Formats: sequence, C-alpha cells, structure tokens
Amino acid sequence: MAKRMKQTLAVILLDVDDFKAYNDSYGHLAGDDTLKAIANTLATTLQRQVDLVARYGGEEFACVLPNTSPEQAFIMAEQLRLEILALMLPHQASPTAGFVTISLGIASLKLGQDISDKVLLNQADKALYQAKSQGRNCTVML
Repeated sequence: MAKRMKQTLAVILLDVDDFKAYNDSYGHLAGDDTLKAIANTLATTLQRQVDLVARYGGEEFACVLPNTSPEQAFIMAEQLRLEILALMLPHQASPTAGFVTISLGIASLKLGQDISDKVLLNQADKALYQAKSQGRNCTVML
C-alpha cells in the first residue's frame, strides 16, 4: 500500500538480547512475562493507530511504521530501545548489561522506491544482525 500511495514505510526488527540465557536463568514462565512486558512497552511507545507491533519469532518483534522517514524511524527505534532499558528488568546472565536489552535493525521504503516486502524485511534483518555483531543494545539502519 505504501508503494501504491507513494509513501514512505519503515520496518524495525528487534530482538531481545541474550534471551536464551534469560530463559535458562529465570525459567520460561519468567521469559513469557518479560516478552509480554516488552510487547506492552512497544505498543504503548508506538502511539499512532497506523503503527503495527507484532511478535516475529521467539524473542523477535517487528514494527511496521507507515508514512515514516528513515530519520523518524531511527528516532523511534532509539526511543523503543531506551523504553525497554528503562523497564530495568533484571538479566544477570547477560554479558551485555545487568538488565534486559534489545537490538534493533531498520529498513525503509523511500519515496519512489520499488522493492518487495521480502527485500525490505531482509534489509531490516541484516541491520539487526549488524546491531548484534556491534555489541547489542544498539540500533542500526541500512
């Protein structure tokens, strides 16, 4: 629809850092509670009705932001990262921090660009992988 309407679109993929270690340390029920807390925080931080947050895998989430520039998407991703950090959910097994953190990858459909949804998601996934390889708890945009 963004291509048809000639609008921008941003996709943020995010992953809970060291989540396997979290589950191993605190148990799967605590892991489920943590994922719920993260989902609620993401949903309340993205306040526009057109924005979508969805669980994208075990500990991954996807945020789809219609009519959002790359710069706006980066600002939003950083806000999401900081909101999750502000929850101060203990994660003693994390080599990244003593709290639950997230890594984020951003891809954008720019005005007039004609790429498929698969390519856009692949770009966001590559950016997420880069964020994880840069030490986690950060945002990367390709």
